[in-house]
Amino acid sequence: MNEPRTIPSRPRDRLFAAATLVLAVLLLPAAFARRPRGARELAGRWALRMRFPAEDLTGLTDGALAAFTAARTEALWRHGQLIGLTSGYRSPLVQQRMFDEEVRRSGSPALARMLVLPPAESPHVRGIALDVRPHEGARWLEEHGARYDLYRMYDNEWWHFEHRPDSGGTPPRRRPHPGVRYVSEYGDRP
Repeated sequence: MNEPRTIPSRPRDRLFAAATLVLAVLLLPAAFARRPRGARELAGRWALRMRFPAEDLTGLTDGALAAFTAARTEALWRHGQLIGLTSGYRSPLVQQRMFDEEVRRSGSPALARMLVLPPAESPHVRGIALDVRPHEGARWLEEHGARYDLYRMYDNEWWHFEHRPDSGGTPPRRRPHPGVRYVSEYGDRP
């Protein structure tokens, strides 16, 4: 299994993580007033929304959204780690546009499939894929994500995770890139 190139932590990322955690702590009394049993999740969600204002969680399956929310809540409160979403659900039209652009850029569908899949094969279109940031957040998710059925899927994409509750807690076989297809023991062709 290829390990990703280690990207050093940037002081700016550590500062953003600390500021977001402080903000979540400051928002905790208001969150407690609104939802006593879910105050930490709510305060964390508010703080993360301020840190990642362009983030769009719509279109994710209920399971993927719940898993991602729980994982990033734990990452923030227990480890002071931020996990933001750069891309989740994509419509078939958007995914086709991305695939077509990559075909033009790379020169062939086969080369394009190393980075972008057509809509019929994309887990983004199914609402189970999460492209996350920053690198430290992805590292945290790679280490702890199995508790939430979130798994890194490709060697060449440190940011790409999928919600796979059907894996029974066993990480699916990681592929070199999106264009490589394995038939799993579950019969799917991820």
